[in-house]
Amino acid sequence: RRFEPDDPYRPSSPYSSTKASSDLLVRAWYRTYGVRATISNCSNNYGPYQHVEKFIPRQITNVLCGARPRLYGTGENVRDWIHTEDHSRAVWEILTRGRVGETYLVGADGERSNVEVLREILRQMGRPEDDFDWVRDRPGHDRRYAIDPTRLEEELGWRPLHTDFREGLAQTIGWYREHESWWRPAKEATERKYAEQGQ
Repeated sequence: RRFEPDDPYRPSSPYSSTKASSDLLVRAWYRTYGVRATISNCSNNYGPYQHVEKFIPRQITNVLCGARPRLYGTGENVRDWIHTEDHSRAVWEILTRGRVGETYLVGADGERSNVEVLREILRQMGRPEDDFDWVRDRPGHDRRYAIDPTRLEEELGWRPLHTDFREGLAQTIGWYREHESWWRPAKEATERKYAEQGQ
């Protein structure tokens, strides 16, 4: 079953709790004071310009730096991947045409496990599929994100344009290859932080 707009929140970590509480605060301002607001929730993004701390850019830049990628836990955590351009288009539609006070979920039917995504990155970058290290899982790490975008699709007519994940991933890898000067300054500090956390 996928997450739907009216489902109750069940955050499992301090990180996800802050996200949930911000949504609840916005809903309260709308209901109590009529503040004109919409809420959008999205799962994991991929594409250009993502910070190297995020899963896909971290793996790509590790390979580009000659380091072995690292994978949390068993790698079976599932994420509903969506291209950044599709997410941005959806947010614009929600901001400009969405119903005030409504919650819209942004997803592209992109469910894949982290290990599946990492192996695809390694394949596309010419490395063996098992050329990575396992590291301990993050505390409170959710097992599955799955988004039901039906309301967004039916009310606002939005549809994802990037529906071929492998193609989108290839373009993303190409972008990081060509823009090392953009991500390189943040890479060392990011990896140092992860190393301190054992990840």
